[in-house]
Amino acid sequence: MSAENEAVPPDGTGPEGAVPAGESAAQEPEVATGKPESAAHESAAHEPAEPTARSAVSGGEPPVKKSRRFPLFTKDTARPEGGGRAAPGDAPAPARQWPVLTVLGVTAIGLILTAFDVWRAGTLLIGVALLIGAVLRRMLPSVGMLAVRSRFTDMVTYGMLGFAIVMLALMAQPDPVLEIPFLDETLHFTISS
Repeated sequence: MSAENEAVPPDGTGPEGAVPAGESAAQEPEVATGKPESAAHESAAHEPAEPTARSAVSGGEPPVKKSRRFPLFTKDTARPEGGGRAAPGDAPAPARQWPVLTVLGVTAIGLILTAFDVWRAGTLLIGVALLIGAVLRRMLPSVGMLAVRSRFTDMVTYGMLGFAIVMLALMAQPDPVLEIPFLDETLHFTISS
């Protein structure tokens, strides 16, 4: 077996400490940063080890050391699940956001009815609009701007608010459509005492 075929150890030296052919002995070893060893030590002494508020605000160079801590300043937020377009990207803007426009349209009709003194029907429509939002959030994979938080949180929030508004609209005086006896007794008890 010839000397040229011998394996070179990982430190880059030959069998007797010689530098392999094609490399000069005067060449400085490089660190993982790609800088010569002496330059890497000099620059490491001048750079902060962890991000500071001053370097982040003043637009200084990004910190060298990656930290597992949360960043000092949030640069972006994650899109809620299902927050993509409800229609293809080449469709016009109203078609891409039809779920939120449906909810807002029903709410607008409810507000108009309430303004024209048909308050029970208007209030019912506002509650029904929120319930429609909860159903759309549950059934559709992408609902556009109707997605605010996680799917579960949006469904619970829209559903509970819609249910509460519908129930209040049905129980409102005068001439309530829905009467719940224990609520009536509780109300009279609190007023009389």
